[in-house]
Amino acid sequence: MSELYIGLMSGTSLDGIDAALVDLSQLRPTLLASYYQPFSLSLRQSILDLSHPGLDEINRLGELDVLLGKQFAVAANQLLLAHSDKIIRAIGSHGQTIRHHPERHFTLQIGDPNCIAAETGITTVADFRRRDVALGGQGAPLVPAFHAAIFRSPDQNRVIINIGGIANITILPADPALPVIGFDTGPGNTLLDAWATAQLGQSYDDKGGWARSGKIHSDLLAHLLRDPFFKRKAPKSTGREYFHLEWLNRHLSLAVASEDIQSTLVELTAQTMIDAILPYFSSAEVFICGGGVHNFFLMERLKILAPQWSIQSTAALGVNPDWIEAMAFAWLAKQTLGHLSGNLTTVTGATKPAILGGVYYA
Repeated sequence: MSELYIGLMSGTSLDGIDAALVDLSQLRPTLLASYYQPFSLSLRQSILDLSHPGLDEINRLGELDVLLGKQFAVAANQLLLAHSDKIIRAIGSHGQTIRHHPERHFTLQIGDPNCIAAETGITTVADFRRRDVALGGQGAPLVPAFHAAIFRSPDQNRVIINIGGIANITILPADPALPVIGFDTGPGNTLLDAWATAQLGQSYDDKGGWARSGKIHSDLLAHLLRDPFFKRKAPKSTGREYFHLEWLNRHLSLAVASEDIQSTLVELTAQTMIDAILPYFSSAEVFICGGGVHNFFLMERLKILAPQWSIQSTAALGVNPDWIEAMAFAWLAKQTLGHLSGNLTTVTGATKPAILGGVYYA
């Protein structure tokens, strides 16, 4: 039986769809091919509009669910154009999160898996998060289980930092008797992107160059760090519903230059990640994945704030940092079809491990 899977991921950055073709026949997954499909400006705006309360939500939800499902199918089919001879066991689709409220016992990802299965002819596994929430968990983050499977070392304490729209960490103790811990630390790229869009008309700050031109405003940083989310104990998760441009604007009572705000937001992301790790490890190997790895200013700030840590991209471990989340959902699809759990209770807080997701047969 084929052990080739496709993982589809669209995260809180809302930039597009990552599609990864993964060989899961060995203990160490192998990325065979990848494809990135950017969202059009109109599609991105439709997702943004639906991510907050508004008029005619049910109809807009239904229409966008189908449209995104077809977009995910296109991404999978494009990925396979050069691999039409390969037999794919299943697709694991994360979908697009439009609401994440575990404190209200629900999370919602759209991108109709019926459309994906119908238009690719490949069995699709989706809706990974809600079973964990039904068991009292946060439903996020889910990637720590994958991080543990491929990155845990018996010789070194390790931390994996995933910097997407929201940042999350995975604590991987070398001691096998200690549990894997993971949680969202707060904003990753989401505030940086929102501020760059509002001030520059650009969807992101390329390589962190604009942030580098500014200065970190210590009073603003201290004010932002007082937000209650940063003091909450794990398990915890968050999303665009919490950290967004309006959240930032509510904190901007001080007259601060726009580039200084961007620089301070980089510091906020870096500081909250480091603060989250320090209770677990005073020193560790730290590996970064996700889009934030390309923000060179952010990477520099992490190294300056935590000189005692070895900080590198996951490329140092032989895994491309841009594709880890998509690979993770390919792996989660395999877990589901193998009737194996995909969540870690020490990460999400669920009452028990669970087989995640629903299966939509081709």
